[in-house]
Amino acid sequence: MDCQFSPEAATQTIDWEQQRAWVEIDRSALKHNVRQIKSLLAPTTTVMAVVKADAYGHGAIDIARTVVAEGVEWLAVATVTEGIELRSAGIVAPILILGAVNSTVQVQAIVKWGLQPTICNIEQAISISKAVAKLPPTSPLTVHLKLDTGMSRLGTNWQQAITFFGEVKSLPYLQIGSLYSHLATADELDLTVMELQLDRFQRAIAAISTAGYELPLLHLANSAAILVGDRLHYQLVRPGLILYGLCPATHLQSSIDLQPVLSVKARITQVKDISAGTGVSYGYRFIADRDIRLAIVGIGYADGIPRRLSGRMQVAIRGRLVPQIGSITMDQIMLDVSLIPDLQVGEIVTILGRDGNVQITADDWANELGTISWEILCGFKHRLPRVSRG
Repeated sequence: MDCQFSPEAATQTIDWEQQRAWVEIDRSALKHNVRQIKSLLAPTTTVMAVVKADAYGHGAIDIARTVVAEGVEWLAVATVTEGIELRSAGIVAPILILGAVNSTVQVQAIVKWGLQPTICNIEQAISISKAVAKLPPTSPLTVHLKLDTGMSRLGTNWQQAITFFGEVKSLPYLQIGSLYSHLATADELDLTVMELQLDRFQRAIAAISTAGYELPLLHLANSAAILVGDRLHYQLVRPGLILYGLCPATHLQSSIDLQPVLSVKARITQVKDISAGTGVSYGYRFIADRDIRLAIVGIGYADGIPRRLSGRMQVAIRGRLVPQIGSITMDQIMLDVSLIPDLQVGEIVTILGRDGNVQITADDWANELGTISWEILCGFKHRLPRVSRG
């Protein structure tokens, strides 16, 4: 088992007996998910792993290294800084920056570190071309053109695709690496909007081709769209959530066999008995209605457990579910362990993950809170060391 605190301390060795809480990353599960994704693709379609937001809280460097070793050819991040982090770790795969780039300083960093930016409009393209022109002689900068087909976020309107494509292609110092868009509703049961976006993307592609331009790589499919069908795959697909072992929608779960990559563990720091009528934690939102065996665990909302889960979550100990009680605090949670009378300080508690036949997932938390699993995964802070296994 090797350790990762953060990008700045990726290989530190520490005494795990002293750790109050940590995140475990299962590389075997990650490799399994990559293989599952590839099994859905034609030989002409390759994978661009989305590792933005520190690989959805999993640790971008370790995740990127693992998926590249598993045959993933492309990586995608949201910011220039995220791309530099991967390059600094020695990762050489092509890296697409999904977010907007708008400053000369960012362009300088992109060229220096061999990154590839997204172009959202012609004004941005002109600005980037001028910035590249001021740099030492180098090969043209590869850029990727984003069309807005209905997401109403970044990108040029799809109806302007020919003009956009042609003007960028005419600029010096730039070469077009791909043309892409992003789907807003691919994870919904009603695919009306997705079909509209697909039609718009296809019409934009046809118009560009009819105008005599050679088409670059094309990509549209996020995790959900990968599962919807191969007509959305084109030459690249961009898996995010499914890479990490969670499905973006319940109705798509049968389309792929996924294994969650991330688990969260913590240790019991104290065990005590409290009597009926005793209040627990801030605000006394829980008052014992009987004598209770109480366990305190060294993890809290500062580590990524949403405080709104107070009194609404369970953890796993020795393969059985145990209720959390009272308000979740910054660094600690309290459990009712009355059914485990011999519980000892130092024992490991599974906050998220599998313990025997019991499994707690980010989906469970998301459903309880009325949010999405993406938010849960991205919430685990780096004061929790990352531990890779498998």
